Amino acid sequence: MYHPPRGGFFVVTISIGMKETSMGFLVVFLGGGIGAALRHGVNLAVARVLGSSFNYATLFENVSGSLVMGLLVGYFAFEGTIPQHWRLFLTTGILGGYTTFSAFSLDTILLYERGELGLAALYVIASVALSIGGLLAGLLLIRHFA
Repeated sequence: MYHPPRGGFFVVTISIGMKETSMGFLVVFLGGGIGAALRHGVNLAVARVLGSSFNYATLFENVSGSLVMGLLVGYFAFEGTIPQHWRLFLTTGILGGYTTFSAFSLDTILLYERGELGLAALYVIASVALSIGGLLAGLLLIRHFA
């Protein structure tokens, strides 16, 4: 009987005797907590230094998170011996808690590198427009029903 491979980039499985336990959620949970705490620290530090009249902290987090994602993914591509749980912990966990913009940036560049320029542009436009539209819809729903 064929059993598809377990694990992969987004799921880590650990064999314990005859029982396999998926650790992906735990790894992401721990990394996400670290990333979210890091983001909060950056928010506080930037607000003290630059004030809060402009979203300097979010801009910094998006750019720095995307830079770190590029560094990590590039390193993972050249160094194939990095265990999956570390890839998951660092990218989906820490960077996911710090900024999801890094994943958006990676997805866009992967489409571009595959030669899917139209799809990459559509992804950028749709992601930004639909995300802003979703937030606006949520605000309008609350204002209407509150």
